Amino acid sequence: MTIQTRALLVHLLTASGAVFAMLAMLAAVEHDWALMFLWLVVAFFVDGIDGPLARKYQVKVNSPNFDGVLLDLIIDYLTYVFVPAYALFKSGLLPGWTGWIAIIVITFTSALYFADSRMKTMDNSFSGFPGCWNMVALVLFALAPNFWVTLAIVVVLAAAMFMPLKFIHPVRTERWRSLSLPIAFAWTFFAGWAAWVDFDPQSLAHWGLVLTSVYLIFAGIVQQMFPASEGDAV
Repeated sequence: MTIQTRALLVHLLTASGAVFAMLAMLAAVEHDWALMFLWLVVAFFVDGIDGPLARKYQVKVNSPNFDGVLLDLIIDYLTYVFVPAYALFKSGLLPGWTGWIAIIVITFTSALYFADSRMKTMDNSFSGFPGCWNMVALVLFALAPNFWVTLAIVVVLAAAMFMPLKFIHPVRTERWRSLSLPIAFAWTFFAGWAAWVDFDPQSLAHWGLVLTSVYLIFAGIVQQMFPASEGDAV
């Protein structure tokens, strides 16, 4: 298999996320939230591996007819933003006017963020909350907090998208990557487990989700507070 074919296959892998987004949306329309999140977890896994593969096979050089960055952003908006926002609106976690506020805030701010050329930092982390509403929604479905708490989380994270706060990319942020990457895989495992058991409140997956989510949200901010000194291990 030529390097050009492998590069093209990476684009096809990325594009498969659109199919998973549609499958998730169809499940959401039927209010089958567990199945919806299972498809979103599959899409999340694909999104986690296509980037390293794209860099390995140099898709910009070996398959330049397709813009992998643009394709990835389109898929991410569907799976990270659009479907989760719909789920929060229709699930009852945010009743009445709170649901309307959530979907307007999530979709509007995320569209701006995804188009912001300043979204990446020098160390390949994210500047501001990176719009991972699929992860947020899944945790909210699992924990089912009071709707005021849910609304507050949505508003705070939406505002955090435009604050000078660092959020790690588990694959591309080199500092602490040996810890961040396993935790990201663990989050994916716990997310799939929680969805598989239909968000059973007795499931231990919930604790795993909480612990891994806390790390993924605050690791970058802690790195900002304690910058790495020259020669520090990553």
